[in-house]
Amino acid sequence: MKKAVFSPIILAFLVMVILVVIPNKWIESMIPKSRVTQAATELNPFMFQGKYVQQKMLEDKHFLPIYGSSELARLDRFHPANYFKETREDFTPFLIGRGGTESLIHLLNFSEHTGELKGKKIVFVLSPQWFQPNGTDESHFVPNYSSLQGYDFAFNKRIDPTIKRKAIHRLLKFSPIQNDPLLSIMYKAEITDNPWTKRKATLVRPIAFAYRELMVKKDLYYTLVGGIPRKREISPKVKNKHWHELVDQANHFGERRSTNNQFYVSNYQYNKIKKLVPSLKNKKAGASYGESPEYDDFQLVLDLLKQSGADPLFISVPVNGKWYDYTGFPKEGRTAYYDRIKNQIESEGFQIADFSKHEYDPYFMKDTIHIGWKGWVYTDKVIKDFYEGKKIDVEVVRAR
Repeated sequence: MKKAVFSPIILAFLVMVILVVIPNKWIESMIPKSRVTQAATELNPFMFQGKYVQQKMLEDKHFLPIYGSSELARLDRFHPANYFKETREDFTPFLIGRGGTESLIHLLNFSEHTGELKGKKIVFVLSPQWFQPNGTDESHFVPNYSSLQGYDFAFNKRIDPTIKRKAIHRLLKFSPIQNDPLLSIMYKAEITDNPWTKRKATLVRPIAFAYRELMVKKDLYYTLVGGIPRKREISPKVKNKHWHELVDQANHFGERRSTNNQFYVSNYQYNKIKKLVPSLKNKKAGASYGESPEYDDFQLVLDLLKQSGADPLFISVPVNGKWYDYTGFPKEGRTAYYDRIKNQIESEGFQIADFSKHEYDPYFMKDTIHIGWKGWVYTDKVIKDFYEGKKIDVEVVRAR
């Protein structure tokens, strides 16, 4: 009886040992070469929080990474991942981000790949909603935090010490770091002169290193298994069209799908909030995106990208003007964000496609906060110009 009970446990233990001792190179040799291409539109959290797939993607000139948050999942026919696939461009967009992926999470992700970012063109989509008065919170940070990236950040010697110390001060405010006895000690040792803390960090580093190596192996196994393809809308109707024709097409597309409200929000999305709409009128009076700790977090991203030698294009997404007016969110509270983020980016010598003038442009947004049909057309245009080394001009696209 006891033998029957313990046999599965012993077997499981042996299997685990075998999985751990298999050399990483062996696992990598089994990963299909098509895995990176497959992952480009999967929006798989395992890929965001890992390193292998992103490393291979960044090393391949064929891929153009697009970093952002929840808007990346709106895979309609005008979305860059779908549009550029149908038009057979020389590059493949690779999507990195989901809801709650804000500056600190992107910072940890970029820090994994400082070596691969030099000279790499990337696109970074900014959302005004990141810039809340209190900055990012636990509900956004925790689901998107990667222990592997957190540990790699601790061991990373390539990052400018000033950037690293500022980031650690911020990261130590969040529970995944606070509650990790190994990582919190190593982080604290980076920002203190306390000799006891530094001695403790020296003692735990070998254990932390071994733990990190296990996470690296875990990432390889996840990559080997692969993710689940996401539903996409690939349409031949966007092929061989001039930009003004695509704008017209997006207008008609949005008009047919936004018939039950005054805010140019898709029927599907509006139905989700319809019962709440009356209670939200003028609820945002006095609000502003002009002051937030997120600006300092975002500055760390800019500093790291500059140190890495990356070549980014930032997309400044507007809010839905009609909806924000309805909720009483002051115009000046939005303009303060648009102006501040534009100045912050341009002061670092980076390019920005500022779409703030499209707040009231019908169907530029798909719902109350996410870029939509027409907005993606404008975004596609500036991405194509950026990739081809042309001057970014957000006013080029005009409907006839």
